Amino acid sequence: MTDTVTDRFLRYVVIDTQSDAKSAAQPSTEKQKNLGRLLVQELLEIGLSDAHLDEHGYIYATIPSNVDKPVPVICFCSHMDTAPDFTGTNVKPQMIRTYAGGDIQLSGDPQQIIRVADHPALRDQIGNDIITTDGTTLLGADDKAGLAEIMTAAQFLIDNPDIKHGTIKILFTVDEEIGRGVDKVDLKKLGAQFAYTMDGETAGSIEDETFSADGVEITIQGVAIHPGFAKGKMENAIKIAGAIIDRLPKHVAPETTEGREGFIHPTGVTGSMDKATIGLIVRDFNDEGLATKEAMIEAIVKDVMPDYPGSSYTFEVKHQYRNMKAILDRHPEIVDNAVEAIRRAGMEPVRGSIRGGTDGSRLSFMGLPCPNIFAGGHAFHSPLEWVSRQDMEKAVKTIVELAKIWEERS
Repeated sequence: MTDTVTDRFLRYVVIDTQSDAKSAAQPSTEKQKNLGRLLVQELLEIGLSDAHLDEHGYIYATIPSNVDKPVPVICFCSHMDTAPDFTGTNVKPQMIRTYAGGDIQLSGDPQQIIRVADHPALRDQIGNDIITTDGTTLLGADDKAGLAEIMTAAQFLIDNPDIKHGTIKILFTVDEEIGRGVDKVDLKKLGAQFAYTMDGETAGSIEDETFSADGVEITIQGVAIHPGFAKGKMENAIKIAGAIIDRLPKHVAPETTEGREGFIHPTGVTGSMDKATIGLIVRDFNDEGLATKEAMIEAIVKDVMPDYPGSSYTFEVKHQYRNMKAILDRHPEIVDNAVEAIRRAGMEPVRGSIRGGTDGSRLSFMGLPCPNIFAGGHAFHSPLEWVSRQDMEKAVKTIVELAKIWEERS
């Protein structure tokens, strides 16, 4: 068994692990367990004797402490599933050795080009080895890069007992991409005090802030009647839904916002003449911003509905996750130690905010404070996804340094 981070990564990405939001099962797709069984086998071979896959698809394992003094138990976490946004079946990873710069045309679909203009991070990769797909699937660096990095760091720590560290827990989750990544995690069994998701992007980055997130579902009950006798009577629910969507503010959308700006984003519309449903997600970095945007949506609905006096609507807000910064600010040592680890691994640390969420968002509010460290992948959820070998190796080094720092500072 080869065991470099790149070899592991290439093994993992060819196993299809897409999650499925339409499935009510846990995990949502059984194929996620195919990778899970391989990971458990590898963890056992490394020497982590308690490694196991539970009935929900989660993997738990422990790297035992090799020091006598008490050290906080930390956990490293990544997710096994890949996004439903683009196919993850039959992934064919491609290696561009010693990248010389310029756009990258993908061999399986010449229309798919990773352009430097659109992916400026490529400018920092000159001389590195870039891994892409052939353009017909996503790569799965989100988050199989994180899996490979944690696995490689675990083996390094076991093989080098002179590196002093406390107890380290490993948690691999399922269904992160559909918002259910930690639904059934047993934190008591995990037994960690603090955690880190390895699920970020650019090398050197650590993120201690995420969006806060809600979902909104609007259901329209229209008036259905035979179209031949509809004059003055029909109120088509599909048209009502369309009128609502058309009035959503264009300056508060994913495609028109950046940085710390939140957005309103319709994610699905289903319907017939008599009934239609609109699904939206609302994102902001604070609860006040969420409430303002949700009030904005409902005001639009209330403005549209008087034109359809025979119709009615329901408006439901569903809590999804909240900005983990509120929890992490109570434990500054978690991020401080990660910043130092990134520095010791040879990078300039960059603290940032995620325009999205991670398993760490919910874990933090479940009692396990959990910022997000880079895994090195770029252009997630698309056939243009890529990662460099060197950035994955830097992530491995960061994990090892972080284990050492927690021991040193205890």
